[in-house]
Amino acid sequence: MTTTPTTLPTVATIVAIFAVLEARLQVLLVHRTGQPQAGMWALPGGLWDCKESLNESATRKLVQETGATDVYLEQLFTISGLDQSRASVAVAYFALVEATTVRLREEEAWRPAWFAVDDLPPLAFNNNRLIEQAVERIRAKLEYTNIAYGLMPPEFTIRDLQLTYEAILAHPLDRRNFRKRMISTGLIEPTGKMRREGAHRPAQLFRFSAREPVFL
Repeated sequence: MTTTPTTLPTVATIVAIFAVLEARLQVLLVHRTGQPQAGMWALPGGLWDCKESLNESATRKLVQETGATDVYLEQLFTISGLDQSRASVAVAYFALVEATTVRLREEEAWRPAWFAVDDLPPLAFNNNRLIEQAVERIRAKLEYTNIAYGLMPPEFTIRDLQLTYEAILAHPLDRRNFRKRMISTGLIEPTGKMRREGAHRPAQLFRFSAREPVFL
């Protein structure tokens, strides 16, 4: 009896990295300079070499592309056939980074750039699907977690936080209700500091009570 040799499936990690820039939720894409689908934009990723965990692989790719370390990273889904020519299984993650901490690679090859999630170019490997699901997950988790800490600096005003929520949700929020809700949840706390902006009176500064996942 003869057996047919089997080929072990290859596994890739893919990371959708989000930040709020210019009051819009944006995702980091890389311009592919190699086959397959050279010349198209795609999410950062790479083949898993089994020498590190999948989480470590995603984290390494995140740091490589942005230089950011104090971030929110979560596994989104595992799917087959997303990239039929290179990987039979893809493990997708999403990450939230604070824009001022990001230092993008400056090489021309596989050049990275930010794109607003509501104005994306044609993407390789059906990456639009991944981004859509990531945005849905982020929006849903705003209701019951402190997930927004990944997008914020250590100290911020309530107005700063509201603008971040509005960028993610893509619609305005009532100022009084937002302030009341955020303080009542206990997810944020005052720092005891104030910040003056222009001719306006000083604004109170807050911080997240914990810069790690917390659920209500």
